[in-house]
Amino acid sequence: MNDVFALALSFARKWEGRYVNHPSDPGGKTNFGITQAVYNSWRISQGLAPLDVRLISQQEVSEIYYQNYWQPARCELMVKPLAVVQFDTAVNFGVAGAIMFLQEAIHATPIDGIWEPITQGKLERNNTQLTAQKIIQGRKDYRYQRVRQAPSQRVFLQGWLNRDNDLERFIRGL
Repeated sequence: MNDVFALALSFARKWEGRYVNHPSDPGGKTNFGITQAVYNSWRISQGLAPLDVRLISQQEVSEIYYQNYWQPARCELMVKPLAVVQFDTAVNFGVAGAIMFLQEAIHATPIDGIWEPITQGKLERNNTQLTAQKIIQGRKDYRYQRVRQAPSQRVFLQGWLNRDNDLERFIRGL
């Protein structure tokens, strides 16, 4: 793990609170932003028995974020502001979702959430803070669209936008 990952993790952890199990959240039981399903899958991959996500350790949280989000979202290839945004987007939207936001921001086609040579090439030409800002704007646009399509999600909208606005301020200082 590296310093940029530690920075990105510190931002995400600010917004990923303790244990929640909100009835309108399709993720279900979640602790420090890790869903029960992700925790079960990770523990099994480590040769461990599933455990209630309420009991997740801070070391496990860091390892899951690094192995399941940072690495597959290819954050290590990016300049610091973009790496932080890509990681936070992977935490919020899943790795495929983060890659899709990136593909949209850099005009890579198809926008399919799969890292392939076109995405890699476009990233090499658009590995910038501006791309990070475009992803944040895409996140905001998506959140409004989601609430229009699923009004039960309105309860989360202000919190989502607060996070996006905080992320925007955070990367300006990098």
